[in-house]
Amino acid sequence: MKLPLTLLTSAVLCGTSPAADWLQFRGPNASAVSTEAQAPGPKVAIDWKAELPGRGLSSPIVVGDKVFVTCSSGPDQSNLHVFCFSAKDGKKLWERVMKATGRTMSHNKTSVAAPTPCSDGERVFAIYSSNDLFAFDLGGNLLWLRGLTFDYANASNSLGMSSSPVVVGDTVVVQAENDSESIAVGIDAATGKNRWKKERPKAANWTSAVVYKGAVALQSSKGLTGVNPRTGAVEWDYTDGASTIPSSAVTQDAIYVPSNGVTALVPEKGAVSQLWRASGLKPGTGSPLVLGDSIYVLNGAGVLVKAALSNGDEAWKLRLKGPFSGSPVAAGKYIYIVSERGDFQVVDTTAGEGEVVHSVELKDTLLCTPAISNGAVYVRSDKTLWKLK
Repeated sequence: MKLPLTLLTSAVLCGTSPAADWLQFRGPNASAVSTEAQAPGPKVAIDWKAELPGRGLSSPIVVGDKVFVTCSSGPDQSNLHVFCFSAKDGKKLWERVMKATGRTMSHNKTSVAAPTPCSDGERVFAIYSSNDLFAFDLGGNLLWLRGLTFDYANASNSLGMSSSPVVVGDTVVVQAENDSESIAVGIDAATGKNRWKKERPKAANWTSAVVYKGAVALQSSKGLTGVNPRTGAVEWDYTDGASTIPSSAVTQDAIYVPSNGVTALVPEKGAVSQLWRASGLKPGTGSPLVLGDSIYVLNGAGVLVKAALSNGDEAWKLRLKGPFSGSPVAAGKYIYIVSERGDFQVVDTTAGEGEVVHSVELKDTLLCTPAISNGAVYVRSDKTLWKLK
């Protein structure tokens, strides 16, 4: 189901927005690392907070001076919200509420507002576990919508969907991967129409795509497949298996895949070379991140592991105050992570064995991955959006 409304006349290519923007899940290129010159903190404190009316573990995204976040409300979570707040003071600039057309069942720990929205700098694309996809301009005007479950009736998961979309150039790529009608779709960002649709491995999958040298890397239990975002054509394929929860980390030179521990790959047209494999690096639910010449993995026991980017050899381990559901993010020399029990923690990665140099008790259940923009960190719970600065 698609409803085209007023359309923008041009698209902004991915990566052309200011460096301070955090346009998708795990930020610039889904790397989880801020590109800003100045990192937040480390002694951050609550700058403002805003109330939210419903559930959600999607991350905030930041476009210019606006913060966007989604949530779901109602007894069956069928009310789908998109909020826009002022980054300066937390004032609500607008809110839109839509009705779900797809299935709203999910595990008690997750919610219908699990996927993080994305933006090309001029539009916001918000998708939900119900497979309802909406495009808004930054002023809150609805541009188009898709009820993907209407189009693909069996694309659902009884535990809930959580793959976040990415926008590359003028194409939005969404994954609806599950045990039945498992698909990935490339959608025209201006019109909401399909550019391509691909069948995907029939297995429950909660990972999110990353972009490597122009190709969209789709992760599943089978491995990692690079596709052309405009056509969906397969450019390379890694078939040695991968996680279905934590996603890959990307640099300009390689992809670090949660596969048999962590496997470092260099994909090229038609081929994938393996640099190294570290079976001892086992991410929990959070995705790994690369900072400088090191890779960091938060394992299922709440231990942050630092390893060499060159070969995966471990440098140190640091136990954090967990448990954790979200992924760590970083800026400068600091890693920021929130625990399920509401502990916001700042890790100095340059300390000899790593060190938690600051923490803030937010006193709520936090399942999200933080966002970083303009020297501040944004986190959310089911009830509240916080800015820490």
